[in-house]
Amino acid sequence: MISGTLQPETVRASCRPRSRFAYGLTTRAIGLLAAGLLLALPGFIVSSWGYGMLAWDALILLAAVLDGARLPRPEEIEVERKWSNAPSLGSETEVELSVHQSSRIVLDCVLVEDLPEALAAVPVQRRLRCFPHVRAQLRYRFTPRERGDQQAGSLYLRYRSGLGLAERWAKAALEQPVRVYPALRPGDDQEIFLARGSQIDLKLRQMQKRGLGRDFESLREYRPGDDLRDVCWTATARRGQLITRQYQTERSQAIWIVLDAGRLLRGRVLSQGASKAEPGYSKLDYACSTAVALAQLAMHSGDRVGLLVYGQRVQQQLLPGRGASQLRQIVEALAQARTEQSEADHYRATAVLARLQRRRAMILWVTDLADSAMRPEVVEGAMQLLRKHVLLFVAMGQPDVEALASACPSNVEQMYRAAAAQELMGRRELLLARLRELGALTIDMDPSRVAAAILNQYLLVKERAMI
Repeated sequence: MISGTLQPETVRASCRPRSRFAYGLTTRAIGLLAAGLLLALPGFIVSSWGYGMLAWDALILLAAVLDGARLPRPEEIEVERKWSNAPSLGSETEVELSVHQSSRIVLDCVLVEDLPEALAAVPVQRRLRCFPHVRAQLRYRFTPRERGDQQAGSLYLRYRSGLGLAERWAKAALEQPVRVYPALRPGDDQEIFLARGSQIDLKLRQMQKRGLGRDFESLREYRPGDDLRDVCWTATARRGQLITRQYQTERSQAIWIVLDAGRLLRGRVLSQGASKAEPGYSKLDYACSTAVALAQLAMHSGDRVGLLVYGQRVQQQLLPGRGASQLRQIVEALAQARTEQSEADHYRATAVLARLQRRRAMILWVTDLADSAMRPEVVEGAMQLLRKHVLLFVAMGQPDVEALASACPSNVEQMYRAAAAQELMGRRELLLARLRELGALTIDMDPSRVAAAILNQYLLVKERAMI
């Protein structure tokens, strides 16, 4: 559904020497030189054996020099890096490396990728055998750890002949920018929501109500009680009698996805089944992944989707639109969203949204609630939006606080911790209950499970024609 391709471009480059003297002895050559020391032991008895050690080592060094001279120059080797899919959180990315060399000997190569830790947790090192004038290929996979723009570095190459006494060190300039996108929902899981969305859309088409909404449906003769503003004067002039327009409920509504990128969304949450040694994804990462899934479902249902990501200032802003190009822009914008160290300016986001969207729309606001005795600014902003729009307010849950609140304390310190956690949870529930009283739809859930709940709420809004 996304137009164009998201994976990085294929890059290729000829190698060049890593340094001025880019040669070295292999472990095999060093081992053979060390074996010559065995000939020195009899030299304490028979002095002529000592010359045998020198002759042996000289022979090995001469063989290593001749072996190194046979190796091709780095400029005769071309390396290519090709990406098989777009890097995204939570899914493996496959990269294909290929080496083409124009010498007359078979080369045994060791390839080392210079990838940042945000892409690959451990260095990527692979072995490859390259035959003359034949492109040798290998593939490896890794799972990106952070969303956003990263920089893939050069590829380092060590190669030797079959004799394996000397090796050369080369470097290929394959530097390129790599953009890591939000995690995408599994295909089978997303298809369930898309199918349900299609059923609801068909149901709404069969239950269209004339006279509601502002989508033009047809013309008919004027009847007493009709609004004069709906009279079509051009058709009236042609027919010689009053003709009025009929309208139907809009099928294409505006859906705004508003993401808080302040400090509260910096917290990291482990996904289900992940080990505690893993860093986990931030709440904003989960919010971005959910935004992609909702945008895809909403556009499939015929709605227009807009995006607003804000911290102290607006980071990303897209007016509502439809189509593959709009979804592409949303995905690109979400990949560049960054959490900030300070709390977000919720009043600014509310003012920007009120200016950009004057007609009634559905707003998904993903944020979190600050641990404060005062009413948070984000709740005040949400109350302002409720006067005109349908608001789905999502507070990213705090699994660690929930675990403390539900734990059974075994000592005084744990009792105080549990009491404090229960107080925080109770305050959150009161704030969300106040929003529900004013007509908002609210969700307070573990970030790793919030996506399905949001998609279900969107479908419920569509089914009830609440927009």
